[in-house]
Amino acid sequence: MKTATTYPKIRTVRPRPGKSLLVTFDNGDRRVYDCTPLLQSDAFRPLRDDAIFRCAHADSHRYGVVWNDDIDLAESEIWLNGRAAEPED
Repeated sequence: MKTATTYPKIRTVRPRPGKSLLVTFDNGDRRVYDCTPLLQSDAFRPLRDDAIFRCAHADSHRYGVVWNDDIDLAESEIWLNGRAAEPED
């Protein structure tokens, strides 16, 4: 029987210039996630607006990043596809 993979929960989210997120996880790891590829899809197109993009925050259970009731991103996506943050990030 295969067990589900679990990922660290999100502690903090900081929107950054250039449509990226700096995400800190409960285990202390920090990842930078580039959101620009997402902006091509209809679901994420509203994030082109900087005012909306800057609303990014961890959901109440810390399993993802949310912008509003319609736009969210799972912690696993950020964990798997984000790059390790540099100390100056």
